[in-house]
Amino acid sequence: MSEAPVLDLASLRRGCAFCSLQQLCLPAGINAQELQRLDEIVRRSRPVERGERLYRLGDPLTAVYVARDGAFKTISISEEGEEQVLGFHLPGELIGLDALGAGAHRCEAVALATSNVCEVPFNQLASVAAQLPSLQQQLLKVIGKSVDRDQDHLGMLVRRQAGERIALFLHGLSERYRNIGHSPTQFKLPMSREDIARYLGLALETVSRGFTRLQEDGVIEVVGRRIDIRDIAELDRLAHSAENDEPRRRGRA
Repeated sequence: MSEAPVLDLASLRRGCAFCSLQQLCLPAGINAQELQRLDEIVRRSRPVERGERLYRLGDPLTAVYVARDGAFKTISISEEGEEQVLGFHLPGELIGLDALGAGAHRCEAVALATSNVCEVPFNQLASVAAQLPSLQQQLLKVIGKSVDRDQDHLGMLVRRQAGERIALFLHGLSERYRNIGHSPTQFKLPMSREDIARYLGLALETVSRGFTRLQEDGVIEVVGRRIDIRDIAELDRLAHSAENDEPRRRGRA
């Protein structure tokens, strides 16, 4: 009887480094053979250049994607031709989940910088996940987190003042960078301030003033797109001031 092939787990882990498939490949209890099956369906395509579309509005769902490096924004275009930024995707975050419901993409994904992308054929992913309960559970968890981010974005646009939106945006980026193993207090914004303004539903000048105010107050230091969070506790307080004020408002009622 021939010996079973020895799997190089370190190599397999490097294959999905810096992407949410690292979490999909390595949930609690997954074994070497299961890890190999998932790794075999991942396609590592050519780099996507800055400004290039990963998919367009109306394209059928064929795959979900993960940026191994770089970043993406998802956008929609109004009837007047104005761009609205729906979300940002850092390394390790699944892109393309908007098509799960209708089977076609409801927005476009645009590279913010030259990005190396993993492409995961959706039908194959669904087939493998159906056979691997641990992978299925992790996939549902990732989808749930994406839904949570969408809900948080909607709530931010509806309820929060400009300063809170900016603070919450930076605080959220900090947490997301922490989740992918990067510094949560020192990072480079992959998006422009124009993109941030479109995402937050604010004027560009309002975003610029908000950054300046945070810097003057010693909360952050800004050099170009480089952000250095000096007072994470204060940024957290500013980001969640609406929630902190709510109990006091109810107490006065």
